[in-house]
Amino acid sequence: MKRQLNAVKKAVALSIGLLSVAAHASDTLTAEEVIGLQQVAQAQVSPSGDHVAFTRNVPRELYKEENGLHWAELYLVDDKGVERPYITGQVTVNNIQWSADGSLIYFLAKMGEDKHTSLYQIPFNGGQAQKTLGLKETDLASYALSHDGKQIAIIAKPAKDKSVKDLEKLGFMAEVYEENLENNQLFVIDLAVTDKPLTPIAWNIEDYVSDVQWSANGSQLLVKTQLTALIDDKYMKSQWHIVNVVSQKVVTSFITQGKLGGAEFSHDGQYVAILGAEDMHDPAAGRLYLAETKTGKISEWLPNHLGHVSDFEWKNDKNELYFITNIDTDSVLGLIKPGSNDYEVVVKAGKFIASQLSISDSDKTIALRANTAQHPNEVYMLRGSKHKATRLSNSNTWLDEKRLAKQESISFKAKDGVEIAGVLIYPLDYKKGQRYPLIMSVHGGPESHDKDGWLTNYSRPGQLGATQGYAVFYPNYRGSTGKGVDYSKLGQNDYAGKEFDDLVEFKDHLVNMGLVDSKKVGITGGSYGGYASAWAATKLTKHFAASVMFVGVTNQLSKFGTTDISNEMHLVHARSYPWDKWQWYLERSPIYWAGQSETPLLIMHGKDDPRVHPAQSMELYRYMKVQGKVVRLVYYPGEGHGNRKAAAQYDYHLRMMRWMDHYLKNNGKEMPANELDHKANLEAVKKDA
Repeated sequence: MKRQLNAVKKAVALSIGLLSVAAHASDTLTAEEVIGLQQVAQAQVSPSGDHVAFTRNVPRELYKEENGLHWAELYLVDDKGVERPYITGQVTVNNIQWSADGSLIYFLAKMGEDKHTSLYQIPFNGGQAQKTLGLKETDLASYALSHDGKQIAIIAKPAKDKSVKDLEKLGFMAEVYEENLENNQLFVIDLAVTDKPLTPIAWNIEDYVSDVQWSANGSQLLVKTQLTALIDDKYMKSQWHIVNVVSQKVVTSFITQGKLGGAEFSHDGQYVAILGAEDMHDPAAGRLYLAETKTGKISEWLPNHLGHVSDFEWKNDKNELYFITNIDTDSVLGLIKPGSNDYEVVVKAGKFIASQLSISDSDKTIALRANTAQHPNEVYMLRGSKHKATRLSNSNTWLDEKRLAKQESISFKAKDGVEIAGVLIYPLDYKKGQRYPLIMSVHGGPESHDKDGWLTNYSRPGQLGATQGYAVFYPNYRGSTGKGVDYSKLGQNDYAGKEFDDLVEFKDHLVNMGLVDSKKVGITGGSYGGYASAWAATKLTKHFAASVMFVGVTNQLSKFGTTDISNEMHLVHARSYPWDKWQWYLERSPIYWAGQSETPLLIMHGKDDPRVHPAQSMELYRYMKVQGKVVRLVYYPGEGHGNRKAAAQYDYHLRMMRWMDHYLKNNGKEMPANELDHKANLEAVKKDA
């Protein structure tokens, strides 16, 4: 991190012996720099297409700023790449939208004395941000501006009764689990009179509202609902509806099954594009559907597509849809018309990994967020008949001076004929014929996949591991997305079966390439990747010399009873219930194999994780500890299903890499020390200030 002091790097190197000699050089990455990487979070093109408003995530400075989430600053960049800061510093700006005439940028934030998230606006030509709308007792969850800029749809929870707060102060705080949940409500407001009391839409559905979009003429709303506020209902029981703005009644509901993503009206209002699942058992919402607004008829637009669609945006002058699809380890930008199942490729694979499309009113400009193997997410602009791509922003100019290791996609057939693939990062300064230690970094989900873009962060070693002499591999085991629905279902009803046997095949393949030392292979991953890491340290222990498990599953029986997505687990993963086959679930749990473990295991977990209960880590720790195995457990208070704060991310990374170094490089016997000398680093920063 450019803003981090050299004193921190030196103190860390001395106190824990983590950083190699190469990591001190100015042309190679350090842990502090990776934790401090800034990235574009959202990008929205202006109606004219000449400017892009974007937010940039800025992590807190280690040992300087108080603990907390990253900041999110607002910037503007023109089509020449000239940036202008609009709102910077200790602020969190999100959900940016342009006014219809391009004179204002709207956003959500807490500013000044705000107790709750409010809607703000800032003039395009400069000036102070002004509050447009705020609620006294609750946050604005999200909003959508009508295309003419006269109305706004708002999603927010109802204000709490004042007596509730009074009773809480007196100690009456009993929580009835998963009952008395508060639903988000939908409001429509005239922007000319925002001071009127809010009245929720009096429609004929009383579900939780999670998303809203306007039709081009402002007469209708697309509203996404789910039965309750529960995450399981969001995943498996969501539905899109068309609501008449004047009558406030549902006029059409689209019948879909399984997971459900975004939706958008075509400009003429004839169609709605919907991102959904093929069926109730499809693990991901990666199918593109075309629906008719008048009849509600819905059909798959890209049947049998061997990829996963992630985003789309209608053109404004005609009924054509731009969409991003992820195929294998690449992303492609396509253009498709109603009435056809064929699409035109407008940006080929290999250019960048794209997300978040935004199109100007004239359709002359497409803005998007994208990353490459050399750089995290930035703002890109596409123009012209050939959709020439230009990167406009550069959030980490210092990264351009760093030496990065070779990165490539590889694929081959497993022993049973199934094609498996992944992304390999070679050690920096790799020499052919030399064998290196390997860190296998396994993605979660499992309905996800790693792409050939920027792959380095606090929990995934990537280029940092390469800098320190490791080969780093990201396996897309069977059951991953990016190869169509059938492939993504290959791991169903087979927890830790062939999907994790693939990990051994990946290892053997890299060894047979002559790249990897078979006795120096480590594995790490979070969530389902944490499950894989725990399985590797127990059932597959002969193949892995070190393991770091993060927020992982260790007992499939108790996981079902303690997660917030048990229905999703049943429908798109297990395809059965624990009581259907108790012994099978137990034998697919790492705790069952703990007694045979020979792999040193470092377990780390957010103490407030709702998805994979922290007790999952405690169970495996206790099963291994009692049996004399090499294991350590680290909890992170205030963190959930993944560390979101810079200090916890930094601490996690140091512990992970020290564990790998100790067992893969230094032939460690006893566990490394459990302390990290953060005190010395803090004192070094204070002294240098």
